Amino acid sequence: MLAHGFTQNGECWGRLPDLLAQQFEVVLVDLPGHGQSGHDDADLWRAAELLGEAGGPAIYVGYSMGGRTALHLALANPGVVQGLVLIGATAGLESEEERAARRSADDALADHLGAVGLATFLDEWLAKPLFAGLDDVAAARDARLANRVEGMQASLRNCGTGTQAALWPRLGEVAIPALVIAGADDAKFTTLGQRLANELPAARFASVPGSHAVHLQSPSQTAESISTTVEAWRLE
Repeated sequence: MLAHGFTQNGECWGRLPDLLAQQFEVVLVDLPGHGQSGHDDADLWRAAELLGEAGGPAIYVGYSMGGRTALHLALANPGVVQGLVLIGATAGLESEEERAARRSADDALADHLGAVGLATFLDEWLAKPLFAGLDDVAAARDARLANRVEGMQASLRNCGTGTQAALWPRLGEVAIPALVIAGADDAKFTTLGQRLANELPAARFASVPGSHAVHLQSPSQTAESISTTVEAWRLE
C-alpha cells in the first residue's frame, strides 16, 4: 500500500509502482483531501484509520505526509501493518512553540493556495529546493492538478506537521519491521530518518541518491532498497 505526500495523489508515484509490481501486489490510495478522496475533515489519526481500512493487512510505504500517516497507523493499529517503509518522513515537531509556528505557517499557506489557485500554487511548490532534480514526468504536475483547492487547504490545516503530536516518545511501541529512506542530498530528512531508524526497535536506514522526493528521482534504487529489505523480512 503506497501513501503519497502533500499535493500528490495515487497517480503521482512515477515509476516506483511498476518497479515494485515486479515482485509485489501494489495498491495506490488517495489520502484525505487529495485526488478522489473526500474526508477533508480528517486529522492524521482519522487519515490513518482510513488508510488501514483501504489497505488491510499489508506493508505500508509512505512518503512525507503519507509516511506520517502510516506511522500513525502503525501506532493505532499495528496488527494491520506487516511492515513499514517511511520515505522522507518525521515523527513530528517536539516543542509546542515549533508546532504553533508550523500551524500558523500552514494556515497562511492554505490561504495563499486559495488566493493564487491550484496551478500557480503547484508551480511554486515544485520550485522549492526540496524538489530540485525532478523532471517533468517525475513531478507529475498534471496528475496533481486533479486535486481540489479545498481539499488541500483542509489537509494543510488538519494533517500538517504542526497539528501532529510528537510521536518520538512512542516509537518504542512500534515493533513492526521498518525501513526508513531519505535522499542523500536531503540533509534535514537524513538526520530525521537516521533518528527514526535508531528509535524504532526493528528498523534500518537507507540513503538513496536524490533529495526529498527521492523515490521520484531515483525510483530504481528506491525500489531495490524496498524489495531487498522486504525479502529479508520474509526470511527472518
